[in-house]
Amino acid sequence: MPAPRIALLTSATLVTLLSLVLLAGCAAVDPQTYRKEQPALDLARYFAGTLEGHGMVLDRGGQVQRRFVVTIQASWNGDVGTLDEDFTWSDGKKERRVWTLRRASADGSRWIGTAPDVIGEAKGTVAGNALNWTYTLDLATDSGRYSIAFDDWMFLIDERVMLNRAVMSFYGVRVGEVLISFRKLP
Repeated sequence: MPAPRIALLTSATLVTLLSLVLLAGCAAVDPQTYRKEQPALDLARYFAGTLEGHGMVLDRGGQVQRRFVVTIQASWNGDVGTLDEDFTWSDGKKERRVWTLRRASADGSRWIGTAPDVIGEAKGTVAGNALNWTYTLDLATDSGRYSIAFDDWMFLIDERVMLNRAVMSFYGVRVGEVLISFRKLP
């Protein structure tokens, strides 16, 4: 009789360990991980003037769904910035999004962002060369409107280039990602 009990205990332990591994895989990266990385990101300095981005939207399996080019006209009035984004999609569709960014900490490590299709506010944290935005977008699709959560990471590569990876989720389930390469124009 002890053998079935040992097997049951082993199965319960295995289930517990598997659950812990799965939960650890869902843990978010702390922006402070990048605090020593250079060049240090100054949001107001990088997002000033004209920028161009090239990107694509991938589904949860990694297949490219759409590609785009975005031109950003960025300007600042004190601690408040405006990013006026014009998107041209691979299917010919054009879209515009205007972000308003506000410094939320004196040292420039915390930011708040708003846009007409953002539900509530985007919360941003800058550390080293990285910026992490978290927000929910009211996303219109051919099949309806959805509230999609974004875990959006931007990494300054040098004074002109920034790479962006945003993971999209719906009720906690990963549904895709957006990849963008930004280049600050002279």
